[in-house]
Amino acid sequence: MTASFKNKTALLIIDMINDFQFKHGPILVKKTQDIVLPILHLKDEMNQRGLPVIYINDHYQVRQADYQKISDHCLNQLSEPIISQLSPTNDDYFLIKPKHSAFYGTSLDDLLHQLKVESLIITGIAGNICVLFTANDAYMREYDLLIPQDCIASVNPDDQQFALKLMKNVLKADINPSKDIFKK
Repeated sequence: MTASFKNKTALLIIDMINDFQFKHGPILVKKTQDIVLPILHLKDEMNQRGLPVIYINDHYQVRQADYQKISDHCLNQLSEPIISQLSPTNDDYFLIKPKHSAFYGTSLDDLLHQLKVESLIITGIAGNICVLFTANDAYMREYDLLIPQDCIASVNPDDQQFALKLMKNVLKADINPSKDIFKK
């Protein structure tokens, strides 16, 4: 059984504020550029419905949940086109995480309970690492999952497909494209 959109839904945007300064960073940048617009459309729809948008990001040793400081640290030629398009606003939540899962060592679960969230739309990078680990932890906490396949990116296409298959078959996530989320 797959999840369906509910009013008690939050959008998670994982690790999109990124410096891409690692071995396969340039490859991931290209794949990430493909998911920016679908994520922006989801964010716009969530904002129109008055539903929460939560950014969860690596801290890059900044260790402060300060979007501007992390963005300044991450800004370079690779990251600038992505960061400039997909920046948090004052209405968005912004959390930092110490490891792969957005739940590990963060206040995400407390925030979701406070907001009375039951379903999560999980987006971001990398699909086979941070998105997958977050989805697993969300599933263990009994959230319904929507993980639109056009809103996550991984370096390796095989790893991406394996992660999507795992999230669909094991975590019971709806992995249909983002355009299907708000269909009536």
